[in-house]
Amino acid sequence: MLDIEQNRRAEKYSSGEMIRRVLWTLVQPFFRFSPRPCFGWRRFLLRSLGAKIGRNVHVYPSATIYLPWTLEAGDGSAIGEYAFIYNLGRVTLGARATISHRAHLCAGTHDHTKSDFPLLRPPVVIGEQAWICADAFIGPGVTIGEGAIVGAGAVVMKDVKPWMIVVGNPARGIKTREIT
Repeated sequence: MLDIEQNRRAEKYSSGEMIRRVLWTLVQPFFRFSPRPCFGWRRFLLRSLGAKIGRNVHVYPSATIYLPWTLEAGDGSAIGEYAFIYNLGRVTLGARATISHRAHLCAGTHDHTKSDFPLLRPPVVIGEQAWICADAFIGPGVTIGEGAIVGAGAVVMKDVKPWMIVVGNPARGIKTREIT
Protein backbone atom coordinates (compact mmCIF):
# COMPACT_ATOMS: atom_id res chain seq x y z
CA MET A 1 0.00 0.00 0.00
CA LEU A 2 1.23 3.50 -0.79
CA ASP A 3 2.24 5.63 2.16
CA ILE A 4 1.50 9.10 0.85
CA GLU A 5 1.49 10.64 4.33
CA GLN A 6 5.09 9.52 4.92
CA ASN A 7 6.05 11.00 1.54
CA ARG A 8 4.53 14.34 2.50
CA ARG A 9 6.30 14.30 5.88
CA ALA A 10 9.70 13.55 4.32
CA GLU A 11 12.23 16.37 4.24
CA LYS A 12 12.85 16.80 0.51
CA TYR A 13 14.83 20.03 0.70
CA SER A 14 17.49 21.28 3.10
CA SER A 15 16.87 24.52 4.98
CA GLY A 16 19.41 26.23 2.71
CA GLU A 17 17.50 25.05 -0.34
CA MET A 18 14.25 26.30 1.13
CA ILE A 19 15.78 29.74 1.66
CA ARG A 20 17.08 29.78 -1.93
CA ARG A 21 13.64 28.73 -3.19
CA VAL A 22 12.05 31.66 -1.36
CA LEU A 23 14.68 34.03 -2.80
CA TRP A 24 14.07 32.68 -6.32
CA THR A 25 10.33 33.21 -5.85
CA LEU A 26 11.02 36.85 -4.98
CA VAL A 27 13.45 37.32 -7.90
CA GLN A 28 11.32 35.57 -10.56
CA PRO A 29 9.17 38.61 -11.45
CA PHE A 30 12.37 40.49 -12.39
CA PHE A 31 13.25 37.55 -14.64
CA ARG A 32 9.79 36.90 -16.08
CA PHE A 33 8.86 40.51 -16.83
CA SER A 34 12.21 41.58 -18.25
CA PRO A 35 12.12 42.67 -21.91
CA ARG A 36 12.76 39.88 -24.39
CA PRO A 37 16.21 41.10 -25.56
CA CYS A 38 17.60 41.44 -21.99
CA PHE A 39 19.51 38.15 -22.04
CA GLY A 40 22.39 39.61 -20.02
CA TRP A 41 20.03 40.62 -17.22
CA ARG A 42 18.52 37.13 -17.00
CA ARG A 43 22.02 35.57 -17.06
CA PHE A 44 22.94 37.85 -14.17
CA LEU A 45 19.85 36.86 -12.15
CA LEU A 46 20.44 33.14 -12.72
CA ARG A 47 24.13 33.42 -11.84
CA SER A 48 23.31 35.38 -8.68
CA LEU A 49 21.30 32.37 -7.50
CA GLY A 50 24.03 29.84 -8.28
CA ALA A 51 23.45 28.83 -11.90
CA LYS A 52 26.56 28.19 -13.98
CA ILE A 53 25.83 30.18 -17.12
CA GLY A 54 28.33 30.55 -19.95
CA ARG A 55 28.87 33.43 -22.34
CA ASN A 56 26.17 34.53 -24.75
CA VAL A 57 23.52 32.19 -23.31
CA HIS A 58 19.99 33.14 -24.32
CA VAL A 59 17.29 32.35 -21.77
CA TYR A 60 13.91 33.75 -22.74
CA PRO A 61 11.73 35.45 -20.10
CA SER A 62 8.85 32.97 -20.38
CA ALA A 63 11.13 29.98 -19.69
CA THR A 64 10.61 28.28 -16.34
CA ILE A 65 13.78 27.40 -14.45
CA TYR A 66 12.72 25.51 -11.35
CA LEU A 67 15.95 25.73 -9.30
CA PRO A 68 18.64 28.02 -10.74
CA TRP A 69 21.47 26.52 -8.65
CA THR A 70 21.11 23.14 -10.39
CA LEU A 71 21.35 24.59 -13.91
CA GLU A 72 24.50 24.66 -16.02
CA ALA A 73 24.34 26.17 -19.51
CA GLY A 74 27.38 26.21 -21.77
CA ASP A 75 28.48 29.07 -24.02
CA GLY A 76 26.00 29.98 -26.75
CA SER A 77 23.24 27.67 -25.52
CA ALA A 78 19.59 28.74 -25.56
CA ILE A 79 16.44 28.04 -23.55
CA GLY A 80 13.45 29.09 -25.62
CA GLU A 81 10.04 30.55 -24.96
CA TYR A 82 7.92 28.61 -22.45
CA ALA A 83 10.56 25.89 -22.05
CA PHE A 84 10.15 24.10 -18.72
CA ILE A 85 13.35 23.13 -16.93
CA TYR A 86 12.24 21.00 -13.95
CA ASN A 87 15.72 20.74 -12.49
CA LEU A 88 15.37 19.17 -9.07
CA GLY A 89 18.52 17.34 -10.15
CA ARG A 90 21.28 18.97 -12.19
CA VAL A 91 20.43 19.92 -15.77
CA THR A 92 23.47 20.52 -17.95
CA LEU A 93 23.32 22.06 -21.41
CA GLY A 94 26.44 21.80 -23.53
CA ALA A 95 27.79 24.67 -25.58
CA ARG A 96 25.48 25.72 -28.41
CA ALA A 97 22.69 23.36 -27.27
CA THR A 98 19.18 24.60 -28.05
CA ILE A 99 16.05 23.95 -26.03
CA SER A 100 13.12 25.03 -28.20
CA HIS A 101 9.83 26.52 -27.07
CA ARG A 102 7.65 24.42 -24.78
CA ALA A 103 10.27 21.65 -24.45
CA HIS A 104 10.32 20.00 -21.02
CA LEU A 105 13.49 18.74 -19.33
CA CYS A 106 12.55 16.71 -16.26
CA ALA A 107 15.26 16.01 -13.65
CA GLY A 108 12.93 14.87 -10.89
CA THR A 109 10.80 11.82 -10.20
CA HIS A 110 9.82 9.45 -7.41
CA ASP A 111 10.88 5.90 -6.59
CA HIS A 112 7.72 3.97 -7.43
CA THR A 113 9.16 0.76 -5.93
CA LYS A 114 8.91 2.14 -2.38
CA SER A 115 5.67 2.70 -0.52
CA ASP A 116 6.54 6.28 0.44
CA PHE A 117 7.52 7.36 -3.12
CA PRO A 118 10.77 9.12 -2.10
CA LEU A 119 11.93 11.98 -4.29
CA LEU A 120 14.70 11.22 -6.79
CA ARG A 121 16.81 13.82 -8.59
CA PRO A 122 18.48 12.13 -11.56
CA PRO A 123 20.43 14.55 -13.77
CA VAL A 124 19.62 15.45 -17.37
CA VAL A 125 22.50 16.15 -19.75
CA ILE A 126 22.08 17.77 -23.16
CA GLY A 127 25.25 17.50 -25.22
CA GLU A 128 26.98 20.24 -27.16
CA GLN A 129 25.19 21.31 -30.35
CA ALA A 130 22.15 19.15 -29.53
CA TRP A 131 18.70 20.45 -30.39
CA ILE A 132 15.61 19.65 -28.34
CA CYS A 133 12.73 20.63 -30.61
CA ALA A 134 9.37 22.14 -29.66
CA ASP A 135 7.18 20.27 -27.17
CA ALA A 136 9.71 17.45 -26.66
CA PHE A 137 9.98 15.76 -23.26
CA ILE A 138 13.33 14.58 -21.85
CA GLY A 139 12.90 12.26 -18.88
CA PRO A 140 14.90 11.92 -15.65
CA GLY A 141 18.43 10.55 -15.92
CA VAL A 142 18.59 10.92 -19.72
CA THR A 143 21.68 12.03 -21.64
CA ILE A 144 21.25 13.47 -25.11
CA GLY A 145 24.50 13.05 -27.03
CA GLU A 146 26.47 15.73 -28.80
CA GLY A 147 24.79 17.02 -31.95
CA ALA A 148 21.66 14.89 -31.49
CA ILE A 149 18.22 16.16 -32.46
CA VAL A 150 15.08 15.29 -30.52
CA GLY A 151 12.14 15.91 -32.86
CA ALA A 152 9.10 18.00 -32.01
CA GLY A 153 6.81 16.30 -29.50
CA ALA A 154 9.17 13.36 -28.94
CA VAL A 155 9.26 11.62 -25.56
CA VAL A 156 12.77 10.51 -24.62
CA MET A 157 13.19 8.16 -21.66
CA LYS A 158 16.51 6.57 -22.71
CA ASP A 159 19.87 8.03 -23.68
CA VAL A 160 20.28 9.28 -27.25
CA LYS A 161 23.57 8.62 -29.04
CA PRO A 162 25.61 11.52 -30.43
CA TRP A 163 24.44 12.90 -33.80
CA MET A 164 21.30 10.72 -33.78
CA ILE A 165 17.89 12.11 -34.77
CA VAL A 166 15.01 10.69 -32.73
CA VAL A 167 11.27 11.22 -33.11
CA GLY A 168 8.00 9.91 -31.67
CA ASN A 169 6.58 8.59 -28.43
CA PRO A 170 8.50 6.68 -27.32
CA ALA A 171 11.39 8.28 -29.20
CA ARG A 172 13.14 6.09 -31.74
CA GLY A 173 16.16 6.80 -33.90
CA ILE A 174 15.43 7.53 -37.56
CA LYS A 175 18.88 8.48 -38.86
CA THR A 176 22.26 9.93 -38.05
CA ARG A 177 22.62 13.68 -38.41
CA GLU A 178 25.14 14.82 -40.97
CA ILE A 179 26.75 18.25 -40.90
CA THR A 180 27.93 19.70 -44.21
